[in-house]
Amino acid sequence: MRPLLLLPLLFTLLSCQPPESKNSPSEKPAAVDETVAPAATPWDVKSSVVRVNSTQQSWNLWQPWEKNPPGRRRALAAIIGPQLVITTAELVADATYLEFESADGSRFTPARVIAVDHEANLALLGPASEEQGTEFFANTVPFEITTPPVIGTTLDVLQLEDNGLPLLTPGTLQSVEMTSNLLPGQSFLTYLVKASMQSAASSFTLPVLHERKLAGVLLSYNSKDQICDVVSTDILARFIKEATGGQYGGFPSLGVAIARTEDNSLRQWLKLGDEQGGIYIRSVRKGGAAERAGVLKGDVLLAVDGQQIDRRGYYQHPSYGSVSWGHLIRGTKSSGDAVTLSLLREGKPLELEVKVEREDDQARLVPNHLYDKAPTYLVKGGMIFQELTLPLLESFGEDWRSRAPLNLLDTFENPEKYEESMDRVVFLSGAIPTPATIGYERLRNLIVRKVNGRDIRDMKSLIKAFEDHDGELHTIDFADENLTVNLDEAISTAVDSQLLQRGINRLSRAE
Repeated sequence: MRPLLLLPLLFTLLSCQPPESKNSPSEKPAAVDETVAPAATPWDVKSSVVRVNSTQQSWNLWQPWEKNPPGRRRALAAIIGPQLVITTAELVADATYLEFESADGSRFTPARVIAVDHEANLALLGPASEEQGTEFFANTVPFEITTPPVIGTTLDVLQLEDNGLPLLTPGTLQSVEMTSNLLPGQSFLTYLVKASMQSAASSFTLPVLHERKLAGVLLSYNSKDQICDVVSTDILARFIKEATGGQYGGFPSLGVAIARTEDNSLRQWLKLGDEQGGIYIRSVRKGGAAERAGVLKGDVLLAVDGQQIDRRGYYQHPSYGSVSWGHLIRGTKSSGDAVTLSLLREGKPLELEVKVEREDDQARLVPNHLYDKAPTYLVKGGMIFQELTLPLLESFGEDWRSRAPLNLLDTFENPEKYEESMDRVVFLSGAIPTPATIGYERLRNLIVRKVNGRDIRDMKSLIKAFEDHDGELHTIDFADENLTVNLDEAISTAVDSQLLQRGINRLSRAE
């Protein structure tokens, strides 16, 4: 066998990586305007808040055997019950250590996550030790949750100066929208509050009050437009109720993608009358609540529990006015609740009862996030195989929807085309130049279809297809351009041994 020369370019894989996204979560809600100095609070609000210190360490997306350098975040959070604190999921994501700090900075105690919802970007925290928590939270006064405010209400954003001085910044509730904050495509009722904040008490997130009661949690602040995105009272109250009531079930979804019906040609084709509203169901998620209840692609959703939906997908909320129909599912129902859908199918009215459930993100063909979870991968002879996730696509930059490889984008945008043949998208993300990968160094971003004649449905099946093969060559078939490559077993095994000696601590992870 020819001598094995593992070149010093072991980690030139870095050159294959796409540019890092500029959407760094640590930038939210960053610098703020110093033109207005809020007045000091007229009551001892410090007894109702704590600081949360978070040490976080995420996994390296393109070298999934190692972690990125650790980072730290600090936020002001509201106490909402006995030893219970509400904050954002983003603050605690990938946390290796959490800590409560008293408002005056004199006391500390380790904290833990009780419940987290990355879709809604909310987390409920408690002390790591009940005994230490009893001491730390002595003499604190939990906030009450306010009733949902109306448009035009003045809300107050609470800040603490480094010297412990509490400040309130008044802002006007300008509008209410269904927006995505942490995860794309996961929309929740959000307050848009006009407020001019100062940077002297910068914090990753802040409590938002209404008449001394908790109204929401600040998600981000746009200093140019002076607009705060705030988790609405409705979503906040529902999360707290379910997170403190036992095992957290999460916010449900219907499992459909929709389109407006404003186009007259589309309305004629759907047999919609001029007086009717409704939204077109353009896809139904496999295994979702809608599919289980019999909802079909091409149906028109006219109403949810009797609430009429217009052509744009809005209904009339009693307090907020026009609100996107999704709030009827995500904001008013719990997992396991039943809803009645009024549909139009081929011009004929139809009613279906649907039991809504929370979607398991890890059951998606392309998961939305990897928070608190190590990525799966396999390194074989220098070839690096990974399961596709949304963070991997987003790492191609701000314009990832146009810059990421088209074949990978298609699996994310049209999962129904691939779900019959795979449970996850396994792809070759790159190749370390080694004696086993000569001629294949430039291959990357290719979806794996078969290995050694076996269909590949996920990372576990890929690893098993390599392990169970006893031939001299491994055959790898890619879906892209019907490409087939061969990998020498003896050489790749020798390379794997040297990779373990040169810095890769493990060659695979499939759990």
